[in-house]
Amino acid sequence: MPRGSAKDIPVLLAKAAWADRETGSLALDDLADLVCELGFVISEATAPTVPFLLELAGAPHVACTADVLALLLDIYSSRVWSHSAADALPRHSGDYAHKVQWETDAHEAVLAGRPVVEGLTGSVDPDVAAAAGRLLDAFEAGAAAAG
Repeated sequence: MPRGSAKDIPVLLAKAAWADRETGSLALDDLADLVCELGFVISEATAPTVPFLLELAGAPHVACTADVLALLLDIYSSRVWSHSAADALPRHSGDYAHKVQWETDAHEAVLAGRPVVEGLTGSVDPDVAAAAGRLLDAFEAGAAAAG
């Protein structure tokens, strides 16, 4: 699927929610192109999409939960806009302000789902438990870096 628009997000979320694992994973790949392109570029649509991703992660019928958690980790780990703003010449650093805010909002949205992620560390699916553990590790690393 070529890069789409934010209007495609609800369809992709629904497909990820109700499809088999392979189809759900493909839908998440397409969704990632919209909300975390290349695995590290946050868009304006990212933060509003995160609560739906967290809902998918916590839903027992979702077959691609590990992939959802991996996307949440990519979103949480992204720092491309804040690094670009820091590296920009002073006269250009303000050009990144709204993109840095997208990133900040997305990170906060993922952190708000910590209880869901913690609950998934005990999953009987080892891929889900491992993905949840990696996301919790990222939370801890982020807290250590901030504090």
